[in-house]
Amino acid sequence: MTAPISKRALFAPTLSLFASTSTLLCCALPALLVTIGAGAVMAGISSHVPGYVWLTAHKGQLFILSGILLALAGLSRWHSRNAPCPIDPAAAKACTRLRKTSGWLLAASVTIYLVGGFFAFFAADLLF
Repeated sequence: MTAPISKRALFAPTLSLFASTSTLLCCALPALLVTIGAGAVMAGISSHVPGYVWLTAHKGQLFILSGILLALAGLSRWHSRNAPCPIDPAAAKACTRLRKTSGWLLAASVTIYLVGGFFAFFAADLLF
């Protein structure tokens, strides 16, 4: 039986994942829906999802906040990279699994952040 993963250790990567996903939803989703001809779906989303228009109107602040959260998560991961795992085999296995999971979460968050940033700030200039 493996030891449970500490909720505290996954907090920063998980928070950064949610923050970067919001950048993807505000900026890349509209571009995707309009590109595939689903502009009516985009209109429906913007009129029925509370706060969606606010996210798109404040995308600069959203990207700054998400970038700060990603930087804090990366810094937290960097500082704990050489931290020892417990001697107990089950706890050591859970520690290793936690480090791998938080690394994947952070990498996914950065990828989502970059895709959202591309569509928010650069895609319109390149395409039109």
